Amino acid sequence: MKAQTPVLNPKEAATYVRSTERTLACWRSLGRGPKFVKVGRFVRYRVTDLDDWLEEHTRQCVTGG
Repeated sequence: MKAQTPVLNPKEAATYVRSTERTLACWRSLGRGPKFVKVGRFVRYRVTDLDDWLEEHTRQCVTGG
């Protein structure tokens, strides 16, 4: 049996990634942003998908002269 992965609603997910619900909705409509799940008419985000997405979009500053 699979362990349950916590899921967040758009408001909670926006807080988690330090964004806004509106931005997440825009990304969904454009096919961008973190993976999401539709359960009926409800949108949910798995915490593991949010973590993966944040990791994929992490950049390191490179300084040089």
